[in-house]
Amino acid sequence: MISINNVTVSFGGTDLFSSISFMINKRDRIGLVGRNGAGKSTLLKVILGERVPDGGMVAIPSEVTLGYLPQQMKVHDTRSVFEETLSAFEHLKALEKEVEDLTAEIGSRDDYESDDYAKLCARLSDANEHYHLLGGGNQDGEAEMALLGLGFKREEFERPTSTFSGGWRMRIELAKLLLRRPSVLLLDEPTNHLDIESIQWLETYLKDYPGALVLISHDRVFLDNVTDRTIEISLGKVYDYKTSYSHYVELRKERREQQLAAYTNQQKQIADTEDFIERFRYKATKSNQVQSRIKQLEKLDIIEVDEEDNSRLNIKFPPAPRSGQVVIESKELGKSFGEKHVFSGANIVVERGEKVALVGRNGEGKSTFAKILMGEHPHTEGEYKLGHNVNIGYFAQNEADIMDGNITVYDTLEHVAVGDIRTRLRDILGAFLFRGEEVDKKVMVLSGGERSRLAMARLMLEPHNLLILDEPTNHMDMRSKDILKQALMDYDGTLLVVSHDREFLDGLVSKVYEFRDGVVKEHLGGIQEFLAKRKMERLQELERKAAPAQASANAGGVSDGKQSYLEKKEFDRQIRKAENTVTNIEKEIERLEGEVAKMDEMFANPSAHNIDPADPELFKKYNALKKSIEEKMYEWEIAHEELEGLKG
Repeated sequence: MISINNVTVSFGGTDLFSSISFMINKRDRIGLVGRNGAGKSTLLKVILGERVPDGGMVAIPSEVTLGYLPQQMKVHDTRSVFEETLSAFEHLKALEKEVEDLTAEIGSRDDYESDDYAKLCARLSDANEHYHLLGGGNQDGEAEMALLGLGFKREEFERPTSTFSGGWRMRIELAKLLLRRPSVLLLDEPTNHLDIESIQWLETYLKDYPGALVLISHDRVFLDNVTDRTIEISLGKVYDYKTSYSHYVELRKERREQQLAAYTNQQKQIADTEDFIERFRYKATKSNQVQSRIKQLEKLDIIEVDEEDNSRLNIKFPPAPRSGQVVIESKELGKSFGEKHVFSGANIVVERGEKVALVGRNGEGKSTFAKILMGEHPHTEGEYKLGHNVNIGYFAQNEADIMDGNITVYDTLEHVAVGDIRTRLRDILGAFLFRGEEVDKKVMVLSGGERSRLAMARLMLEPHNLLILDEPTNHMDMRSKDILKQALMDYDGTLLVVSHDREFLDGLVSKVYEFRDGVVKEHLGGIQEFLAKRKMERLQELERKAAPAQASANAGGVSDGKQSYLEKKEFDRQIRKAENTVTNIEKEIERLEGEVAKMDEMFANPSAHNIDPADPELFKKYNALKKSIEEKMYEWEIAHEELEGLKG
């Protein structure tokens, strides 16, 4: 469908990638991976046509349409949320007008037997079919589905987009993009502004998307759930793996071990050759051999190993000074901004050494709670207190953006460092992958991931016994996230982390506080236990709502469309999946029983079927079929029980 042919892109005389080629096929689910700065976002812009390559070309058929979601984009603020979302269907307006005009023209004519009349009817039929194929007539429903799935509430649909934060406006742009249904979706970090439930909805949507997908993400779980092909950009080359991200990591490790062995052998060969040249350079009898070895070196294709893989990002937080046993305690804590209620009834207790996650929809109060603890926002209800000798280290969600862009990486740390640690600043920066001349870079030229690492390095300069981290992994690559996670697991202080990154939280936290619909609820256990419990609670809510909704529909003609669309869709999806499983097993049992019946007929009349009834292979096949039927019957019982359980 889309062909990338020998594409080269250079910056400042250095190739970002060189002569890379691959195909994007229909229904492809591609995860584009590589370290920060490898050129992933640039490659998307090359495919889109926003960046002209320095060599090669991208071939895109005329009928193929592209949809692109960048990490940052300009958004429009002149309409309501729903009106802005409906603008995704502007391509249907011309088609809708054509249908109206043709209908009006046909209605004004009475030459029913003429060829012109027949042609008009055919044109109207084609236009109508095309219109409905593109989603015409159901624009409001599809817009509602996308907005609810991405976390908006119905009462927010008429709010002006200008009243929402940048993250929420990005969600509107994502909704518009999905509703346009381009042939190929190019998504650059789409989960950065989404909460856990919205990410799960997006996963489901993308799995069923009829077009192709090229996705950049640092969310390992999201990649695994959505993609089945992984393209890595490394050292200016692309490596194409026909598999999901987790399997790619294993294959990449094997590839790199082979690469490292080849690199080691080549370096030994180079050293031996250079040694030979030096020893015999001035001996006339060896001049031919020396010249031959020099030419060999000149022609040698040097094997490179990515520096990222050779380095080691060892982050170790300073030992935490001892605090009181209870570090944070809030009682009926609440916050409102004027008439806007954010949350209330927050009864939160965090003890020394605990690692706790705050999760929930954006705008439900997680960051606000953190800012209350920091004294940046006054609370409007209840009370809270910090324990004895608590010293807070705080990483704000926009920490990476509020650093002074006009000073260097080194100066950023030097301005806050005191005492003997000033002598170790270069070592600390080296641990965060800032080496050599990179420490003299201005902050303004750093990527989002580099700024996050620098902000985290700055946080480490002082010993804290309570770390409050608000979305610390946004823009960090997977390797940096893994090493930060390990450092936090080794940290002996107390941790409060706001995050939507399921893989990052998994194994790190032992308690979850969920901010939802203005209240705060405690969940004991890790993030996986929380997600499993949350899903069960949602299904139970649906079961409770189903009976009254049906009764209302029967009594007063009110449809059950008033239920939350997202919850109903999830429940219906579970039902359909279970029904399909039962149906498929039943078909397989029917097929196997048919084969057994044929073999019974053969054994009953062997001469007519020209078989030997004593043939052991026949009995082996017959017994295998019988065993398969038993296994499938067992599967059917389990699947049927699950279906009945869902149906209540």
